[in-house]
Amino acid sequence: MFRKFLVKCSVLLLLVSQSLFAAPEFTADHPERYTVVKGDTLWDISARFLKSPWLWPEVWHANPQIANPHLIYPGDVIGLIYIDGQKRVTTVQAGPNNGVVKLSPKVRATPISTAIPTIPLEAISSFLSQNRIVEPSELENAPYVLAGKEQHLITAAGDTVFARGEAEEGATMGVYRAGETYVDPETGEFLGLEARSIATGDVTAVNGEVISLSVLRSTEELRQADRLLETEDRVINSTFTPSKPKEGLRGKMIAVDSGVGNIGQYNVVVVNRGAREGIEEGNVMAIYKAGGIVRDPITNEKIELPSERAGLMMVFRVFEKLSYGLILKATRPLHVMDEVRTP
Repeated sequence: MFRKFLVKCSVLLLLVSQSLFAAPEFTADHPERYTVVKGDTLWDISARFLKSPWLWPEVWHANPQIANPHLIYPGDVIGLIYIDGQKRVTTVQAGPNNGVVKLSPKVRATPISTAIPTIPLEAISSFLSQNRIVEPSELENAPYVLAGKEQHLITAAGDTVFARGEAEEGATMGVYRAGETYVDPETGEFLGLEARSIATGDVTAVNGEVISLSVLRSTEELRQADRLLETEDRVINSTFTPSKPKEGLRGKMIAVDSGVGNIGQYNVVVVNRGAREGIEEGNVMAIYKAGGIVRDPITNEKIELPSERAGLMMVFRVFEKLSYGLILKATRPLHVMDEVRTP
């Protein structure tokens, strides 16, 4: 009996391990070759080959002969190869913007070109480079706008506004306004305050507590008491690869950009999970809608129906307690408070 029990356990463990480490499935109509064109995204190309595009890193083979083996450029030819009997995807032919490395003793010029982004950058650009999540005290203690020249707030590029506080001459500052306050809907924990970007400018002079700020760009009229923060010194990542988050991760979409009712493809959402929960840029989350409540016609009991999968979201910027994500796929209208899970 004990031997049979051990055999059953071994078989069960084998089945579990096979399910956990099964190779990613390719789509039935995947191409043998695909030429990258301008406007493509890594997500688009991943979806051409894989049923689960976020598993792209598991099938990608970096070609060391290509100048940038981990990046994909317009004109590159992506195709299938076999390594140790396993199907893999790689750049099989470099396009004009991603030349082959020649190991010869001479100066080699690398063309200036842009790798295709993971997701459409126009949908997330302001969230990548401008808006940020802060503690309320960070804004409260920051320098603030007093007035423009002749006491008007003129915001065209090259105009000057005056602020009060501490800053260094020559520093580049962002002008921010307090946006939405995010609170965890399940625990009530404060997650962060959105600092909404209004303008950027250079500090041209500091006279005591009065700061002269030359406006470089603005999205709307500056107001008195808008706050100044130094621009963040960080690398803007636009080529992160789709990836699967850690197992068992769950959260909720707690806000959507512009406050729209129905959430659809390429809307930016806020998720109540961040770096402390192990979320990373590029993580893909499945979106589930609650199944609703029905009444049992026999027992008259209220029964909760199971949640249904309704879309996919990719995280593109991570803060300590929350993240920004872009909706990549929606099979039905999504809403704030829909659940996100490890796919």
